Amino acid sequence: MIDDLDVKNISGLSNDEVILKIKEEGYNELPSTKKRGITTILLEVVREPMFLLLIASGTIYLFLGSLEEALMLLGFVFVIIGITFYQERKTERTLEALRDLSSPRALVIREGQKKRIPGREVVRDDILILEEGDRVPADAVVLSCTHLLINESLLTGEAVPVRKVPCGGVMDMHPPGGEGLPSVYSGTLIVQGQGIAQVQSTGLYTEMGKIGRRLETLEDEDTSLQKETRKLVKNFAILGVFLCAAVVIIYGFTRLDWLNGFLAGITLAMAILPEEIPVVLTVFLALGAWRISQKKVLTRRSQAIQALGSATVLCVDKTGTLTVNQMSVSKIFANSDFFDVNLDEQDSLPENFHEIVEFSILASHRDPFDPMEKALKKLGKDTLSDTEHLHDDWTIVREYPLSQELLAMSHVWKSPDGEDYIIASKGAPEAIADLCHLNQTQTQKMLKNIKSMAGDGLRIIAVAKADFKQIDLPIKQHDFKFEFLGLIGFIDPVRPGVPNAIKECHDAGIRVVMITGDYPGTAKKIAQEIGLTSRDEIITGQELDSIDDSKLQERVKNVNIFARVVPEQKLRLVNALKLNNEVVVMTGDGVNDAPALKSAQIGISMGDRGTDVAREASSLVLLNDDFSSIVDAVKMGRRIFDNLKKAIAYIFAVHIPIIGMSLIPVIFNMPLVLLPVQIVFLELIIDPACSIVFEAEPAEANIMNRPPRSMKEPLFDRKIISLSILQGVSVLIIVLSVYLWALYNGQGDMEARALSFTTLIVANLGLILTNRSWSRTIFSTLNSPNKALWWVIGGALLFLGLVLYVEPLRNLFGFSVLHLNDLIVCLIAGIISILWFEALKMVGRL
Repeated sequence: MIDDLDVKNISGLSNDEVILKIKEEGYNELPSTKKRGITTILLEVVREPMFLLLIASGTIYLFLGSLEEALMLLGFVFVIIGITFYQERKTERTLEALRDLSSPRALVIREGQKKRIPGREVVRDDILILEEGDRVPADAVVLSCTHLLINESLLTGEAVPVRKVPCGGVMDMHPPGGEGLPSVYSGTLIVQGQGIAQVQSTGLYTEMGKIGRRLETLEDEDTSLQKETRKLVKNFAILGVFLCAAVVIIYGFTRLDWLNGFLAGITLAMAILPEEIPVVLTVFLALGAWRISQKKVLTRRSQAIQALGSATVLCVDKTGTLTVNQMSVSKIFANSDFFDVNLDEQDSLPENFHEIVEFSILASHRDPFDPMEKALKKLGKDTLSDTEHLHDDWTIVREYPLSQELLAMSHVWKSPDGEDYIIASKGAPEAIADLCHLNQTQTQKMLKNIKSMAGDGLRIIAVAKADFKQIDLPIKQHDFKFEFLGLIGFIDPVRPGVPNAIKECHDAGIRVVMITGDYPGTAKKIAQEIGLTSRDEIITGQELDSIDDSKLQERVKNVNIFARVVPEQKLRLVNALKLNNEVVVMTGDGVNDAPALKSAQIGISMGDRGTDVAREASSLVLLNDDFSSIVDAVKMGRRIFDNLKKAIAYIFAVHIPIIGMSLIPVIFNMPLVLLPVQIVFLELIIDPACSIVFEAEPAEANIMNRPPRSMKEPLFDRKIISLSILQGVSVLIIVLSVYLWALYNGQGDMEARALSFTTLIVANLGLILTNRSWSRTIFSTLNSPNKALWWVIGGALLFLGLVLYVEPLRNLFGFSVLHLNDLIVCLIAGIISILWFEALKMVGRL
């Protein structure tokens, strides 16, 4: 039994021993196939279309005898490799950090203290505490256990769980799948009971490591956004091929210069290719997951990031999510009397309440983990220390654990000098009433007292006792003759930020549904405290079982509080809400919550108290179990999608003038404005702007005052595409006007090219600034912090100054010197190109 082996007497490894073992043997993990080195990233860059186009341009320049242009493009190749490498490594490090967070956890004893650590940090000789619903983090030998059943199908293929027994001091490992053996294996699932084990092997040396299998905890899956993007890029590529071919043919036949024709075609290809979009998606999803983790919510599946902004219903557990899960005993009912407990003012209990507290402690673990058991132990320590009602010298003989059939647990004790067995039981009042065989009158009286206590917002359990003289203990708790002792009510304070978070959800058009195992009175009291109102009456678990699915689908439209619900009923609630076209967020922490977590569009498991099974079924993990963090994650999800739309709008808008200024001079037999070197210069602004600047943009002030976004709403909707095309066309008209004005006023090709290119840069920066917000003007967004923005603007202006006023660079770009009045013209023209969009913001038409 676990209680026979008092964990307080186990010191476990010291921190120094752990550090040494990790240094010598490595982390408890298998080699990841996802890590990419410098060589891998370089090979991926080489295969990128933009890189191949740059190589082709450089080759043509060499054939034309323009060594300087060829070397310039080669230099830009290395710059692009550097930018791509930085983005890839940042994304890779973010994903690695998230994988570490999402790896299975382990409860160990180190330096005499229980510690919850990432599974990868478990080392050989660590002392593990095994609990129902968790996965075993390493191969180990069982030192002590209670009703320990483990599913080893991951290793054996056999779905039937096997029973584990203590090793009896023999620290040998056995092959997986054996019944009645003391060996447990990494990755296998604890389906029942608990135990203490000592690690024998980790990482590659486990059975899992030997057969080379690896559990994926952070999955790389194609989201609907990625599929949508892939289709868009494919369509652009097809269009680009036809247009480029047309440009080469037109240029070749009209000017009889095929090499420069190919150069013009490549320039257009570089202008058309939207290679930023896949990069933007990768960066936004990876950094978005990282930003959400800063809100104490871990992303396990990338689809959840997209779905968060569409959430319409948050289904949350009361205990530990809406409340702090730090229980204290508030009221006791025993011997027909109530007693209000206030440990700040009292240090003792009336005599007629001693027995119920005594047996509630006997029905708990000696070293409790459950908050209610901790509260009971504290109450006993504070009020019964000088009495005969605490029994540290008693020996536990057997434990009857909580089960789905009977929500009560019993401990069988034997005193040092006695021959009788003493049985203590606690659990749900209905279960204890069943054990005590209460008649209808007694049950009604109990329910009346429960209703009175539930009205104070208390969580209630019942306590019973029994004795037994025979040597052979019965198989079931029902075989004892229990005596009902009374009720104990616990208070669990509401988390401080919950009322504000509930209001924020209401303002955002998101329903909050509270699901609890507590009584309706308790649920109603908590709901009043947090500002949660139900449009209809409360539905209980018993009532839930009595109505069919069609009626439930109708009822869930108006009910926000569900009480006395067991985990298995959550799945019906999720399915009913989904049939009403709701996008459901569901929280859960236990093994039985897994189906509901899997079924919900966004399943959220608890990080502090959740089982590994619940974590694996969920798409998000709530690291601090706080409801406010869920709301923060929803807000972050909306921000990510919002900024992604801004980045996409900018990409569409900025490519139109580049395409136009690459294509129009060829068609109308005018001097070329944009050459590959200018396109690359523009890409050095566009790439960091769309992938870094917009990603870092703060959320709009009204982001939680909008209704949830439809899951069917595409990223590239008509409004986004139309407005971004209009932005691009307006910039193209202005830049083309400046070019034609300069060209036909006798200022020469080089000055016309310098003026139009400078205007394009100014307009490009204007597009970045105006797309930061579609509701606030540029001037009102200047106070919003975004360091990356100013680095990009500063860098663009610096390099523009270099190519305009450093003679070697100016010659390479084919520019002439611009004077102050020329720069003023470019500045004014660039500003004019975005004024109409700013005007639309001011009149509120966007």
